[in-house]
Amino acid sequence: MTADAVGRAARVELRGVRKEYANGVVAVHETDLTVEAGELVVLVGPSGCGKSTTLRMVAGLESISDGELSIGGRVVNDVPPADRDIAMVFQSYALYPHMTARENMAFALRLRKRPHVEVVERVNAAAATLGITELLERTPKQLSGGQRQRVAIGRAIVREPSVFLFDEPLSNLDAALRGEMRRELASLHRRLAATMLYVTHDQVEAMTLGDRIVVMHAGRIVQVGPPTDVYLHPRDTFVASFLGSPPMNLLAGTLERAGDQLGVRLTGAPGAVIPLPRTLATVAEGAGVTSVILGLRPEDGAAVVVDDGAAPPAGSLTGVVELVEPLGHQQLLHLRIGTLAVTVQGAARERPPLGAKVALRADANNLHLFDAGTGKAIGH
Repeated sequence: MTADAVGRAARVELRGVRKEYANGVVAVHETDLTVEAGELVVLVGPSGCGKSTTLRMVAGLESISDGELSIGGRVVNDVPPADRDIAMVFQSYALYPHMTARENMAFALRLRKRPHVEVVERVNAAAATLGITELLERTPKQLSGGQRQRVAIGRAIVREPSVFLFDEPLSNLDAALRGEMRRELASLHRRLAATMLYVTHDQVEAMTLGDRIVVMHAGRIVQVGPPTDVYLHPRDTFVASFLGSPPMNLLAGTLERAGDQLGVRLTGAPGAVIPLPRTLATVAEGAGVTSVILGLRPEDGAAVVVDDGAAPPAGSLTGVVELVEPLGHQQLLHLRIGTLAVTVQGAARERPPLGAKVALRADANNLHLFDAGTGKAIGH
């Protein structure tokens, strides 16, 4: 991509954008989102949340029912896809099977009657950037899945658009290749300094690729921010449970005061009370709620085997090991505390036997608290 092309990276703005189909189904509710020029923003969420529909409205492949969409300061609601100065990379690669990789990458430029020398230069430059120069004379059937996706990305690069759109481009690749392609896409974004809007249901892709992530649920944006901020400070129980593998433990309970200590008495685990740190306790009291959901990420809990007859450490919860999942460098311990299921991470070399009695201690500084009625974070 040339220096001039890099300078053309455009700002994308959605203002009250809405998508309703003829049968009355609303796929995307009123959505406000700004993607700054040169930013890589990832739309992430479960199937049916509206992320791909939002991307397709930006691309012009879906009409906008209401609201305003602008690219580079120009309102494009009624502008055809070919005139929006965007390039889209699809999950299915969408390569012409009878054309070579070179011909696939050059096709859009030839349609626009670009000079032959310019077409050759752009294709060669994009191929060098993606490391596929030696593959240019092969047809798609002679390429692996990862190589086909590189060609599809190269086809987008040669157009030198103001905005790149990616619709789950790595979904058809195996796990190892997805990891490799994630790194290549992140590197590509840094080199091109291009505006990119990326859709995925894969939270690992979202967390590792995005300058910001946009978490969507039921056609609405529920949280926007840098990946680490969203992970550490989820705005509601949906975000808390969606981001993270394994997901955050969400435990219902009630606020209870014992002397000057405020804690959460867990429902379904008789006698189980988790004390809250002072700052979170103050916020919880100010929120004026009684029924809460306590959030604990697996990495913020520690389980220690307790000898039969021995008292568990003070401030811990007692449970039993129901399942151990070895993951190589670590393991997941699935515990049963009363009727509650709790997952924590542990070191791989410390594998407790099934049925072992364990004491669970929670890192008080990393507890999360949500209003049980609304699901909204308390103190966010």
